[in-house]
Amino acid sequence: MPHHGSVIGVFDSGVGGLTVLKALRSALPLCDFLYLGDTARVPYGRKPAEMVRGFAREIAAFLADRGAEGIVVACNTASAVALEDLQREFAPLPVWGVIEPGVEAAVRATRSGSVGVIGTRGAIASRAYQQRLEAQGLQVWARACPLFVHLVEENLADSPEAELLAHHYLDDRPDIDTLILGCTHYPVLMPVISRVVGPSVQLVESAGVTAESVAQYSRAALGPASGTGRITHFVTGDPVAYQHTAAVIGGVDGEIVSLPISRLALR
Repeated sequence: MPHHGSVIGVFDSGVGGLTVLKALRSALPLCDFLYLGDTARVPYGRKPAEMVRGFAREIAAFLADRGAEGIVVACNTASAVALEDLQREFAPLPVWGVIEPGVEAAVRATRSGSVGVIGTRGAIASRAYQQRLEAQGLQVWARACPLFVHLVEENLADSPEAELLAHHYLDDRPDIDTLILGCTHYPVLMPVISRVVGPSVQLVESAGVTAESVAQYSRAALGPASGTGRITHFVTGDPVAYQHTAAVIGGVDGEIVSLPISRLALR
């Protein structure tokens, strides 16, 4: 029987969550990770909330069945619409999202109290970030940037198109001093976004803070991990395409297993 705390499940609609996996691995090098990229049904950002909740439930059940001792919802859209349901349904298994940590990081970073958040249509429409930030007394500007994900996945994060789009989405922002990258794909666009918003705006993403809270819990509740740092990727779409896109984000060590959606939906 492996020691407790050695397996953590992580999922996202695609490869964006690998930015979170990377941070988790560096915080918990001895944990084994199961990563599920639901690339057959990407993107989640423009799908109805109820549908995304259904996907999240299937995936969490799949990861729990495979021995995950905690689940990280490494997708802002799924965190926004499904996190509370998952926490209720899968208790006592801990389930973490990426929104609270992003909010926490922004609260730490801002000096003026005026912050922005960018994300998918689904995440922004849910107002999950805005409500939490406003509850902390901050002024919030929010914008959906639906085309950013495609740029990252098509390996165009450093292209003139990316720069053009960043200007299109961000030039009319009010006077904010902190901008939350509210989608796990967006850290790949950091160089372009920071050029467009300039040095007076601090960019904040939730991967590092999420990894911190998971690591704290893991050490306190589960004791020292005794895994080997092994990673298994389950992919619902084309594994070759996944590997290609994942290479853009970096960190596709481990085995890639093709997982037909029918195997998730049978549950």
